[in-house]
Amino acid sequence: MSEAAELLGILLEHLALTALPGVAAVLVATRRGVSSVPLLLCIALAASGLTAFGVFWAYYASPTIGKAAAYLLVLGSIELAVWSWLRARPDPRLLRELATPFALWALGCAFIVFLGFVHGGADTALATSSTRFTHQLPADNDIPQFFADWFFHNGHRGTPPIFPGEWLSSDRPPLQIGYALAQRPFGWDGNGLHYQLVGVVVQQLWIVGLWALLLAARIGRLTQALTMIAAQVGAMAIVNGFYVWPKLLPAAMLLAAATLVLTPLWDEVRRGIWGGALLASLLALAMLGHGSSAFAVVPLLLVAAVRGLPSWRWIGIGALVGVVLMGSWSAYQRYADPPGNRLVKWMIAGVVEIDDRSSGEAIVDSYGEAGFGGALHDKGQNVVAIVGGGPAVTQIGEAVDALGSGELDVAAHQVRQVFFFNLLPSLGLLLAAPIAMALAWRRRRGNPREWSFSLLCWGVVLLGCAVWILALFGNAPARTVVHQGSYLLPILAMCAAVAGLRASFPRFAVGLVGVNAALVLALYAPALDPPEGSAYSAIAILLTLAALAGFVAVALRGSRY
Repeated sequence: MSEAAELLGILLEHLALTALPGVAAVLVATRRGVSSVPLLLCIALAASGLTAFGVFWAYYASPTIGKAAAYLLVLGSIELAVWSWLRARPDPRLLRELATPFALWALGCAFIVFLGFVHGGADTALATSSTRFTHQLPADNDIPQFFADWFFHNGHRGTPPIFPGEWLSSDRPPLQIGYALAQRPFGWDGNGLHYQLVGVVVQQLWIVGLWALLLAARIGRLTQALTMIAAQVGAMAIVNGFYVWPKLLPAAMLLAAATLVLTPLWDEVRRGIWGGALLASLLALAMLGHGSSAFAVVPLLLVAAVRGLPSWRWIGIGALVGVVLMGSWSAYQRYADPPGNRLVKWMIAGVVEIDDRSSGEAIVDSYGEAGFGGALHDKGQNVVAIVGGGPAVTQIGEAVDALGSGELDVAAHQVRQVFFFNLLPSLGLLLAAPIAMALAWRRRRGNPREWSFSLLCWGVVLLGCAVWILALFGNAPARTVVHQGSYLLPILAMCAAVAGLRASFPRFAVGLVGVNAALVLALYAPALDPPEGSAYSAIAILLTLAALAGFVAVALRGSRY
């Protein structure tokens, strides 16, 4: 079997396994009378995450129980979907609209997989993904697989081993572990390829979340498509979609939460008790995907409060759901593999060295040592990291010099690193959006809905950045580089940029998004550090282009809510 055929077969397997719980939940919800496509997509993401989290706990109870739960999840999802379909077949138009984001998700996964392995390396998948699109990255992409292996064989018997770098199982939330455990009984290997593709599939769930947000915001069809294209053919999705540390997965849950909070859906969501449970589930799942989601959870909750507080009963239900989900993991951190606070001390206190202090003690000590002036300087460095000053300016200069000398690979390396670390530069040509919006301020009434959506997204991004700047300690190890924050913020920044450009200069926006996507593709397509003995695959190149063309075609055809 050729490498491309093997990749395609494994990808289809894990797409199906990941989709089943969400599809079943959608069909059940439609039978109960839910007909809002964005709301159904949010339910699908919540169901997907909750079942993966449940499987994690099943394996923790016992490997036998875990394997039974994994099979039951697949068979039960199929049975529930068929039963719901037979009892009340959904409107064909509704099914067509739901098919669009799932098709985009599948095509987006194929694009990332074949672009990533365009120069081979599938036999050493995790090592390939750690160098394919940027500089040498740490082994964080292997942490969920490492602990999934332990729980698959041992459950709660004994304490999980320490991952190289002294990472405890309690130091990283378990959502991606749950996805790996749920799918492991249906096909696995010893070289990490199955795990790699599971990782790509779950990272790319952001596509479903973003489509839900854009539909619920009721912006124009072309603007929806351009936003999806800008996000998919962007540094964020390409790098972090292939290097499968669990960063984009929580962004998918946060995009679903943003769909409920930032759009007209909020009026409906805050009036039903179910809304509190759904929003709390999505926010908790984001935190169970990665702790940096807190930098996006806070602004979303603040915006929700400003847009209209729900009832106390609603808040109580949401708090209860959050306590159950987060409390179970907190109990594991405290009692099963303590202390589980390494990332909190690293990010909030700037302490990398492992010690016996509590999080509170480390934070007090670090700020006491820095003093007011030092803390203020560190927060200033957080601002610099976001806007791309200092080292980023130096790297861009080196890239220009290398380009002038004909050293294209050196220039590409430098630009890739800037895009990886710094939020604003990672937007590329989309940074022209605020300038275009300022020039078109008097013309904003030409498309008020997209203008308003852009301003709202910019507002959430700014609020999220403010929380991020203030929360992160700001020294060299704990600074606001992109991967130490929530990926919701750069995705919302792309939404804001494209919608703002479309509201300001509609035709110019189409050209700019197209040129930006072409430049990003040109930047990331070459394999600058290919695996030894590998070569470009003509089949992988064709499949990459076919997946991208399909993604663009489906996005442009789209669906208007």
